[in-house]
Amino acid sequence: MATFAYRGRDAGGRVISGAIDGETEMSVVMRLQEMGYAITDLRALVKRPTVEEWLQKMRGVALKDLVVFTRQLATMINAGLTIVASLTILQAQTSNRVLADIVASVRGEVEGGMPLSDALSHHPHTFTAMFVNMVRAGETGGVLDEVLTRLSVLLEKELALRQKVRAAMVYPAVIATAAVGIVSFIVFFILPKFIVFFTQLDVALPAPTKFLIFVTVTSRKFWYVWLLMLIVGVYGSRYYVATPPGRAMYDRFKLRVWLFGPIIQHVMMARFSRIFGTLISSGVPILQALEVVAKAVDNVVLTQAIMAVRASIREGESIAEPLQTSGLFPPMVVQMVSVGEKTGSLDAMLSKVADFYDTEVEYAVTGLTAILEPALIVVMGGIVGFVVISFYLPLFNLVGAIK
Repeated sequence: MATFAYRGRDAGGRVISGAIDGETEMSVVMRLQEMGYAITDLRALVKRPTVEEWLQKMRGVALKDLVVFTRQLATMINAGLTIVASLTILQAQTSNRVLADIVASVRGEVEGGMPLSDALSHHPHTFTAMFVNMVRAGETGGVLDEVLTRLSVLLEKELALRQKVRAAMVYPAVIATAAVGIVSFIVFFILPKFIVFFTQLDVALPAPTKFLIFVTVTSRKFWYVWLLMLIVGVYGSRYYVATPPGRAMYDRFKLRVWLFGPIIQHVMMARFSRIFGTLISSGVPILQALEVVAKAVDNVVLTQAIMAVRASIREGESIAEPLQTSGLFPPMVVQMVSVGEKTGSLDAMLSKVADFYDTEVEYAVTGLTAILEPALIVVMGGIVGFVVISFYLPLFNLVGAIK
């Protein structure tokens, strides 16, 4: 949506000027002509974004905003409104300006005769392949409102799962941040005063004190070296993870890492089952659904396994057999899929699997939080204790030398 300044004459021949919002110059000209104006000059105004708009652009479209958009679009279409009218209302009432601009672009393409799914596919950062394929299936089957309702339920469950994980990690993150802050304060403000005193003592300093002095001196004098090493390490790791071998190694590590690996596996199984079941119940063919799911799980190792399953199914095998062969899917998932294939209720079975793993993730995160909280407190206490002991050891040596 852009703002255009115009000059022209009205039906009485009087000079008029003003500003108007519109998608393109052509649409603005048509609107002004409908108002009875003969336009002589039209130009787009450069509008400086506000701080709020700039932050929204940096943040993009949040999953919560997408959930609300999908749910409201399904409700409006079910109530009998056209897609264009629904998108016009949603564009006007959404508080996220980035999403409003995207909806305006989609509405313009739909008005031009493009299917909704194709218009959505032009914004892959907001509407994923899963979203687009489900909408396309709903358009093909004439049940777009039902598909959008299922899609909104899927997105709501994904949002709820993310919020549970984030909420559980808040307290450990606060403790870890406090530990880093306390240690940094001790190293940069407390220890330097003691170092001057220690160096004046005519006693041999113990190894812990020497180590503490070394860390303090190097951190203060060569802080830029540590900062450079941190920056190089972070960006080097991100660059390597962006490569295919690095991404595969990182995703494999995430699935096997101690404590966090099982939780990530549960999240992947819940996402796989929920999306796969929703796509099938929406009428998307199995091969196409597996291709969409492979992109949606966001794990290269699991993506390769799903694509291998898809290739096996294309050759005539059942779904359960290649799932078991991959070694990445738990026996319960394989058995439930096998039962669903035999009974013709694969989507219902996958939904039950997804519900089960959603619950497992909640329990696992709660248990992890219960472990991390005391562990972080012990680590924090150990660091502070080490610093205090390192302070007092030279004093003990000094007392011994005096005696």
